[in-house]
Amino acid sequence: MPATCEVVVTGVGVVSPLGIGAESFWQALVVGRSGIRPIDRFDSSSLSVRFGGQIADFDAKEYVRPRKSLKVMSREIQLGFAAADLAMADAGFTAPPAGTTAPNHDPDRVGVVFGGDMIYADLEDLTGTYRRALRGKHFDFGLWSEAIHEELHPLWLLKHLPNMTASHIAIAHDARGPNNSIVLGDVSGLLAVAEAVSVIERGWADVMITGGTGCRLHPTALVARGDALLSHRAGDCRRACRPFDRDRDGLVNGEGAGVLILESRAHALARGARIRARILATASRCEPGARRSGLTGSSLRQAIRAALAAAGLSARELGHVNAHGVGTIEMDRVEATAIAAELGDVPVTAPKSAFGHLGAGGGVVEMAGSVMALAAGLVPPTLNYETPDPRCPVNVVHGMALAGRPATALAANLCSTGQAAAVVIAAE
Repeated sequence: MPATCEVVVTGVGVVSPLGIGAESFWQALVVGRSGIRPIDRFDSSSLSVRFGGQIADFDAKEYVRPRKSLKVMSREIQLGFAAADLAMADAGFTAPPAGTTAPNHDPDRVGVVFGGDMIYADLEDLTGTYRRALRGKHFDFGLWSEAIHEELHPLWLLKHLPNMTASHIAIAHDARGPNNSIVLGDVSGLLAVAEAVSVIERGWADVMITGGTGCRLHPTALVARGDALLSHRAGDCRRACRPFDRDRDGLVNGEGAGVLILESRAHALARGARIRARILATASRCEPGARRSGLTGSSLRQAIRAALAAAGLSARELGHVNAHGVGTIEMDRVEATAIAAELGDVPVTAPKSAFGHLGAGGGVVEMAGSVMALAAGLVPPTLNYETPDPRCPVNVVHGMALAGRPATALAANLCSTGQAAAVVIAAE
């Protein structure tokens, strides 16, 4: 990264099962509180797994403007919009009133890059059209086509386009600079951060609003994905997600969004901003044969190696790894083996143990935890890690937060399809 264009983090916004807002999220994370709870946002009685990282007390009306935009926002978009609002406020930016120019920054030099997932349709939107198309046991596509035109909101499709999160955020914050969306599963959020960093380094923007959002607790998503990879520990759902633990039995679904405000150091200093962290390097790699022959972790090893080299750090100088730590038997084994091979016994924390798998929202929410951790001088613990697994040879932080580590961190995410992303950060 050129020394003349250092990229820094000046704002953090989180909407998560652990809390809404960076401070609430951090306080829950560092003390080891769980955000896993029974699903009650919709009727989950027909599901085999009825718990997850559900966000409590989120009211989109408190954040979304104009209010009529809610009609064309899925839950994922609402979460991402709210997280961006929180991050911009945390960074000291004032949202412009409708129809006016941003008061304390050049809107032409502010951009948005966001990571997203597939957004599933709400069943209640389609129920009426489906019923109108039934003729006994036969489904008539002609009748359904007529019903769609008559009953669905004309802009219904906008609820389900993953680029709409970045669009709504840009409109609300008068961000007229580069705007992009990345949809690549679990690595979407960190890839968005990497792209935002690159935009600033290239001189195309001074400020980037970047993040990720996901809702794996949507009823359609739960049915479509099935339960083969899920934990079935219904007795105490807070103990269900057990990254790297010998007795793990699967992942726990969740929902959430995280946003970081990135700026060039020069721009941040010029406006007197508080700098929360520095971005030292980003890297991404792909393992093309993963779908055909199974994941080996080579892409994660390469991404870690490249990110550390670009940051100019050795493994000894790394304070902690914020791992993907999804909690499935094979993915954890692959990830742990890769981390150990590249970094030895560097402490590892796995925040999904506290709030579940947030899909495209996970990477930035997890990274936000590391940004807060560097400022506090603590590495948050991994929940439910009780019995080490010899096949996961990593030094897992558990029991209580860890102090005394170097003020640097590496956040990593990994996809079953072979993509890996890593971001290295340091305290100011």
